[in-house]
Amino acid sequence: MEKLDPKKDGAFPGIVKQNIEKMKELFPDVFTEGKVDLDALRETLGDYAEERQERYSFTWNGKARARRIAQTPSTGTLRPCPEESVNWDTTQNLFIEGDNLEVLKLLQKSYHKKVKMIYIDPPYNTGNEFIYPDKFQDNLETYLLYTGQLDGEGLKFSTNIETSGRYHTNWLSMMYPRLKLARNLMCDDASIWSSIDDIEVGNLRQMCNEVFGEENFVATFIWEKRKTRENRRVFSFNHDYVVCYAREKGAFELSRNLLPLTEEARARYKNPDNDTRGDWQSVALTAQAGHGTPAQFYGIVTPSGRKVDPPSGNCWRVTEPRLQELIADNRIWFGHDGNNVPRRKVFLNEQEAGLTPHTLWTADEVGTTDSAKRSLNTLFGGITVFDTPKPIELLKRICQISMGATDIALDFFAGCAPLSEAILCSNNTDGGVRKHFSIQLPEFCDEKV
Repeated sequence: MEKLDPKKDGAFPGIVKQNIEKMKELFPDVFTEGKVDLDALRETLGDYAEERQERYSFTWNGKARARRIAQTPSTGTLRPCPEESVNWDTTQNLFIEGDNLEVLKLLQKSYHKKVKMIYIDPPYNTGNEFIYPDKFQDNLETYLLYTGQLDGEGLKFSTNIETSGRYHTNWLSMMYPRLKLARNLMCDDASIWSSIDDIEVGNLRQMCNEVFGEENFVATFIWEKRKTRENRRVFSFNHDYVVCYAREKGAFELSRNLLPLTEEARARYKNPDNDTRGDWQSVALTAQAGHGTPAQFYGIVTPSGRKVDPPSGNCWRVTEPRLQELIADNRIWFGHDGNNVPRRKVFLNEQEAGLTPHTLWTADEVGTTDSAKRSLNTLFGGITVFDTPKPIELLKRICQISMGATDIALDFFAGCAPLSEAILCSNNTDGGVRKHFSIQLPEFCDEKV
């Protein structure tokens, strides 16, 4: 073993590592991406810098450069490949092979504010994926560098491991300019949907708050990505997230589509009182007290003569005069014997417009990575091409909610292109003419497989 010189090398690696571990135990809050924040350490030890200004902000080392990258003109060119295409003269769909940062720049002029929905499945930053370097030239050498067939100084095909010291900042610097450019392509009522897991969901939210505006956050959907239990870890992680932002939330909410009624939902409607308006189901007539006005706190006398007050912490959803109107129209249900807490009747023929989407998406509704993997394996003759692809049903759900029959969708982390397939399936189902653009970095494929 090579002997280290303490004067030259500072300390033996083992001692340095032990010191760092001890410091982490004592002061975990002074570490950022594995390195000590000296200012935070000084303050923890009571040495406060009075002149230091504090304010709420979201930043990282390299943010200014990431912002400049988004504004730098592209030096690339889109080159058509009719010989590799299908129905070149008539198709209006695009699959573009190249660095998505450069392609997004090239699309700015032609598709500014024309895209209705964007879905992306970016690297989750697990430490195993490649984080795109933002250096690109449209030539064969660059392609070989990107695909790992050649190695080049400053542009090595490598993973973003946690010990790199720039674990989160590399990911943020990669994502930020792409999201900035993507926003320019979105029309006023457009939305962007991003698959992600726990590692970067917090950073993604803060970054999107800045790029799209915190007021344009729509929802974080929880997707049950697997149904099996994983016993090798402390907890079995069975869900991912799909984070949704809008270009302008108000416009998106007006254009958002309802989901079609399922047979299970229809089965909940009955007609126990033979109402001439047909089948109905009852819904609660109460709301949280903090959302009500003084006029929504009152007692209701049931047909049996029992007085009912709103439960503790609740009020009635309607005022007393409005309640009397609903009772007169036979839209309040007190139970068969007229003694139950009142509930409002909702008729099936008034719900045909559809169901309001909820934020919990189960595997039975939208599929899992396992079901998507099996589908791809079947398509490729039993060969495993992608380990954790997104199911087509998940993308179809997003399309159902966010797109019309003639709109344009974009995916700039295309992978196995589930969005493209979902668009084609949707068009085949309802006769729509939705269009899709997919962008994917060139990747080497083993021709022997």
